[in-house]
Amino acid sequence: MVMTSVSGHLLNYEFLPSFRGWHSCNPEQLFDAPVRKACIEGGDKVKRTLEREIRGCNTLVIWTDCDREGENIGFEIIEVCRAIKPQIRVLRAKFSEITTPSIKRAVENLAEPDDRQNDAVNVRSELDLRIGAAFTRFQTLRLQNVFPEKIVNNLVSYGSCQIPTLGFVAQRYKEIERFIPQPFWKLKLNHTINELTVEFHWARNRLFDKQCCEAYLMVCQSESMVKIISVSNKPKSKWRPTPMDTIELEKLGSRKLKINAKQTMTIAEKLYTQGIISYPRTETNMFTNDIKLTPLVEMQADSPEWGSFAQKVLQWGPNPRNGKKSDQAHPPIHPTKFVTNLSGDERKVYELIVRHFLACVSKDATGSETIVTAVLAEEEFTASGLCIHERNYLEVYPYDRWNSKEIHPYQVGNTFEPTELDLHEGTTTAPNMLTEADLIALMEKHGIGTDATHADHINTIKERGYIGEADRGFLVPGTLGMGLVEGYESMELPLAQPVLRAGLEADLKLICEGRKDPKVVLEEQIRKYKEAYRVITEKARALDQAMGQRLNQAPRDAPSSLPAGSGSIQEMCRCPKCSQMLCLRTKKDGNGYYLGCLGFPDCKNSVWFDDNIKEASGTDEICQKCGGTNKKMLVKFRQTRFYAFLNHTNNISYKTCIVCDDKFRDILGIDISLVKQFRSNGIRANVPIPTRGTAPSSGERHSHEPPSNRSNGHGADRGGWGTNLNNRDDDDDDRRGGGGGAIATGRSNTATTGSGWGGSWNSSSSSSNGTQNRRNEPTLLNNTTWNRNPLPNTSHSASFRSTNEQVMCRCNLPAKELTVKKEGPNKGRPFFACSKAQNEQCGFFQWADENNAPQTGGVGTNTNWGSQSRPPPAGNSSYGGSSNSTWGRTRESSNVGRGSKGNASRTGEQGKAARKCGFCRQEGHTKAKCPQRESMDY
Repeated sequence: MVMTSVSGHLLNYEFLPSFRGWHSCNPEQLFDAPVRKACIEGGDKVKRTLEREIRGCNTLVIWTDCDREGENIGFEIIEVCRAIKPQIRVLRAKFSEITTPSIKRAVENLAEPDDRQNDAVNVRSELDLRIGAAFTRFQTLRLQNVFPEKIVNNLVSYGSCQIPTLGFVAQRYKEIERFIPQPFWKLKLNHTINELTVEFHWARNRLFDKQCCEAYLMVCQSESMVKIISVSNKPKSKWRPTPMDTIELEKLGSRKLKINAKQTMTIAEKLYTQGIISYPRTETNMFTNDIKLTPLVEMQADSPEWGSFAQKVLQWGPNPRNGKKSDQAHPPIHPTKFVTNLSGDERKVYELIVRHFLACVSKDATGSETIVTAVLAEEEFTASGLCIHERNYLEVYPYDRWNSKEIHPYQVGNTFEPTELDLHEGTTTAPNMLTEADLIALMEKHGIGTDATHADHINTIKERGYIGEADRGFLVPGTLGMGLVEGYESMELPLAQPVLRAGLEADLKLICEGRKDPKVVLEEQIRKYKEAYRVITEKARALDQAMGQRLNQAPRDAPSSLPAGSGSIQEMCRCPKCSQMLCLRTKKDGNGYYLGCLGFPDCKNSVWFDDNIKEASGTDEICQKCGGTNKKMLVKFRQTRFYAFLNHTNNISYKTCIVCDDKFRDILGIDISLVKQFRSNGIRANVPIPTRGTAPSSGERHSHEPPSNRSNGHGADRGGWGTNLNNRDDDDDDRRGGGGGAIATGRSNTATTGSGWGGSWNSSSSSSNGTQNRRNEPTLLNNTTWNRNPLPNTSHSASFRSTNEQVMCRCNLPAKELTVKKEGPNKGRPFFACSKAQNEQCGFFQWADENNAPQTGGVGTNTNWGSQSRPPPAGNSSYGGSSNSTWGRTRESSNVGRGSKGNASRTGEQGKAARKCGFCRQEGHTKAKCPQRESMDY
């Protein structure tokens, strides 16, 4: 079993490069723009570690956190590993604490990964990207133009959780702003005996009419004695806390420890990774019957501070006061180990968790309450007293207070003369500003974010300057934050209210339960926010006015058009190079048009229109001749003669499809290969360029890859093809992809036998079929003796090519055959290239001796299987029959360590492998100068 790790998310959603610039497109297009998952910055090393380790394993076990985000990270790991081994077996470990019993239970009960939770996170992530980018770009660019002095360097961001969170703070601030204090009056009656004063409260509480209150006072003063009319005694309990969930931890950390929620969770996660507490991100506040609480309490019995109370709990028997919430994944937060080596805030958080746990499994505090009712001139007054009998959980839980309140031993019928009876004046006060704990409670109540993200959202709006922290931890909105909220309200948009985000969170839960389709949720949410975006663009002047009032500055007139360089990106047709879309765009200087590929910079295919075109725009009309996704474009020429060349009677505009209109392309000198997909010898069309920084999706394989070996569980990474494609030097690996980590089990450490390989290749078919026709691609691809990038070898020469076959370049012209003259291992090797002049070549390249099955090569021959050019070890028959083949690579057969560089000699005739090209795996050049770089399908 091999363990490795990741550090949070491995991949994240991003727009294609064509949409990333602030002025690259109209922000509204971001709601529908293509997105992809890309490797995060610094994740490449983690990815390579995963790719290296998974090659020698037959099972992948995911050990990430057992919540939504952890499940999503697990699927990112699966995606990376299955790009190397598509048939790898994947299992999921369910655990909630890092202790020996928990780990053993997880290993004994491995399950399948939960794709529903993964879908929910993907929907949320994509929505956050689209919504945040669209609104942020619009707000920032507009307000920077309207208030260039105040917001010139500010990012006016929008987030569907951040802004509603800001809305809570702004709403409370506005309540205080609008608050008008009002005076009130009430009667105050006290009775003192032996320095013990009992205060009686007027049944009418308070009045806002002074004269009326004075009249009641005069009536009461008309009598001198107060009479007791009832005395009641009843038991009183102060309930112990329920088991701790994430939200309770954040609130207690903020209120009792004066540590903000973000820092509290950071400390809790650190304690969890050290095995000191259970998983701190949980919505559960109830212990199930299968959780053994007694051993957890016994761990704390040795503490000098709360050990004696733990002994009491053991005598009583742990009895938790359970709540009603459960996420069906994790238990409440509790200690898993007793430690004494913590200090500072870490010790405070640990102590809070331990004391809370012991309190919740102990007993409620008990006492008795006495309520006395008295009457004076027909006006009722009440007083109360409290006597505590057993403090119980309060002995270990200093975060709650319950104090005794003494009262005289009154009896029914007793009378007394009041010590004090007068009129008390007061004034109503505004509510306090929200604290962080109050804000978290509101977010939970209205469904904004999750228990795992509350602290992050609050921290984000603090960093943006939307809110700040005043004395005693009160949160105050900034001028920028208040301007945004008031601007949305003036436009009658619910963007600063919780209704939109709460609806999404509810839908995400339904996705996790399998009751709603992720695609439907995504479409519905995008539709709602697109409508909100339409309103904000139409009523943007209201936002300017609201922001101007808060900034004390008159707003300037906003530009009537989009910022320079921005505009609509109109999809026209599919790129023949990478299968992304070619889009009609305006040149940077605004003069002229071109078609650019959305796959840029991975794909640099483009079509530049000359100055003869005055205007060009896309339409939504699908070309009926081409079909598919090709759309027609509307063109206006500067000179009318072009309409005549096209036999077009309308001299105003010309509607055409650039893919199928040969005359239009000929007039403008556009090469058909730039816009039209076609298939010819030596070219595999419609093969998408892999996304930079991403791994192929789970189970995704290009059509030209051979099938994986299902007979022995190794997949396609063994043998000639797999070794050549995947077993590369780590320091020369240019495969694009995100990293990941998990436990990978079942590393193969035994030599591969002939029977193990028998099910994955058919030597008889290769020898009987003889030379394969290159046009018959399916037959060629199923022949496992086909070598993708062979080194020079007598068994792979141009003589095997059919004399009737002609190789075509990308220009759809016969390619010319040349020979390598440069010194190196490829000297003298034939290859094909474009036959045009050097400055007009299409960049086509293909070795003349590749992609050919040998005329003979069954078992028993000395065929060089795969990409190895060295002779096989004498007498090696570990692959079946008497073959001297060098198929496969195992630790015993190859004698190469797992950390070795390159392909060291199997028989030990070489001490160190020479450095090879990262693309074609051949010596003599690097990948930067590889002749195959332009035409390689990687």
